Amino acid sequence: MHNLPDLSIRQLEYLIAVAEENTWADASDAVGVTPSALSQGLAELERRVGVPLFDRVGRRRMLHPNAEILLDHARQVISLTSDLAKWSDRMRNADEGTIRIGMIDIAAVNYFQGVLKDFRNDHPSLNFHLKVSPSRPLVEALQGGQLDLIVCIEPEEKIKGIEIEPLLTETLSIYKPGGGPLGPPSEWGPWVLFPESSNTRKIISAALKERGSSVNVVADSPQPEVLKEMVNLGIGWTVLPNVQAEAGPRPLIPSSILGTRNLIVASRKNAAQSPAIISLLEALKEQLD
Repeated sequence: MHNLPDLSIRQLEYLIAVAEENTWADASDAVGVTPSALSQGLAELERRVGVPLFDRVGRRRMLHPNAEILLDHARQVISLTSDLAKWSDRMRNADEGTIRIGMIDIAAVNYFQGVLKDFRNDHPSLNFHLKVSPSRPLVEALQGGQLDLIVCIEPEEKIKGIEIEPLLTETLSIYKPGGGPLGPPSEWGPWVLFPESSNTRKIISAALKERGSSVNVVADSPQPEVLKEMVNLGIGWTVLPNVQAEAGPRPLIPSSILGTRNLIVASRKNAAQSPAIISLLEALKEQLD
């Protein structure tokens, strides 16, 4: 069986240039080499193919009829190679594949809404999935492989197999109906807070007890908008991140800072991260900078 000649992409580009340009000088300009280098490359191509590719007409070299078959092959190869290069660029630029992100509501709506919008616009071919949920379900989905990256409240303890990186620290403030001074901690409340299972509720409860307040919870909700409205209706006091409580319709008036909570970004340890994940993570950090 005859071995296939070891042809180079560059030599095939030379052949196409000679076929499409008026002169060898124009062809050499088109591929960015000197006429001498072009001539040497085509001579090597002819040697490797083993059939004549050019005829001499006076001082000019013209394509031999044999070259037509190779020329068709060259155009197909160059076209496919161009497609491969574009695919490679898209992969490096996070434009292909699937990305599965999880965020708590404040991250998706308040802090990173613009980042997510710009990221999706910049990578239209990317299959992008966003899950907005409380921290605990996000962590469980990350552990189970349903999500690739999450932004959530820092967990109380380290989670096996999960790598975390701090993003930002939020201020948590006390809000009472109508605002104004708080009075002694023994008179604070009643409270409308996040569900008891949430990390933020645990942070709030610990801080309130440390200040000497009871934690008499008359209603709870995972949605800060609901807690805001309960305060506006006079049902109880609450503790919320400032960015959620003091924005939008019917904003609350802070009475005092209670404490802080940390937002982190988490991924599985030793996971082979796609370019899309790396690109989004960089965009999240740039937003905070």
